Amino acid sequence: MIEKEIYLPPIDPIEFFGPNNIKYKRIIAQFPKLKVVSRGNFIKVNGNEQEVAQFDDLLTLLFWHIEKYHSLSMMQLEKILAGDKEIQPEPGQENVLVFGPGGTRVTAKTPNQTRIVQACDQNDMIFAIGPAGTGKTYTAVALAVRALKEKHIKRIILTRPAVEAGENLGFLPGDLKEKLDPYLQPLYDALMDMIPYEKLAEYIEKNVIEIAPLAFMRGRTLDKAFVILDEAQNATVGQMKMFLTRMGQNAKFIITGDASQIDLPRSQKSGLMHAVNILRNTPDIAIIELDDKDVIRHKLVRKIIQAYEKSENESA
Repeated sequence: MIEKEIYLPPIDPIEFFGPNNIKYKRIIAQFPKLKVVSRGNFIKVNGNEQEVAQFDDLLTLLFWHIEKYHSLSMMQLEKILAGDKEIQPEPGQENVLVFGPGGTRVTAKTPNQTRIVQACDQNDMIFAIGPAGTGKTYTAVALAVRALKEKHIKRIILTRPAVEAGENLGFLPGDLKEKLDPYLQPLYDALMDMIPYEKLAEYIEKNVIEIAPLAFMRGRTLDKAFVILDEAQNATVGQMKMFLTRMGQNAKFIITGDASQIDLPRSQKSGLMHAVNILRNTPDIAIIELDDKDVIRHKLVRKIIQAYEKSENESA
């Protein structure tokens, strides 16, 4: 006889326990010889070692299902208890990339965002290029979170070239993390839409999710990781080559950028556009180009992009 404590992940307790504990009671009924007690955020189980292990495995599967689909119906629970480990999502969940806190559904909202998702399933490196507001970074982060939840990778690495901070970085208050956090805030914002705050803090503390400036990638080999280079138009040719050659085994790389918002000095060439030009026909590398039709912010954003493009074309 052994005793084990199983801690509940940050999931909606109603989805696991059910109204009036109906799901929890059904799970316990599957193991009549075990003594199971729920206390706070953990479940204590006593009994035969083999049955305790089976109970633990079942809960792990249920937790995974709820984390992935943010729901668990009684029908799905019965199928899992019957030994079916390939449970299909409920209608309407098929196209969901990830469920965020409160049941928020993150999906590809435009044809080109869908192309990014499809390209990620078929390629190890994807370039997603387009104007502001087209959801390229958000879609990339969602794909990374999905890969982490499905255990296809062990960590997520999000990086940006800190061009705007430049030589003025030293004049900003605080330590290096405090100086860089405001610049990296858009990546934190995307993650907080998809992962509960407590779980996100734990991932960052344990380095399961790493957010760092591009310079921190030098000399590393990134294995079993989903790596996103955001604002890549501000990487130099040398920085881009350095980043792309960090790719290790079982890794996915997504590079996002906006060719119309390059902040590099005029004397420096954008590494993003250089890389796209020389890698365009390379197998296993996909290049997705988004446009104003993919803008999912305020409707004025699309009109602003179109106006700027018209002005640039007229002055060319």
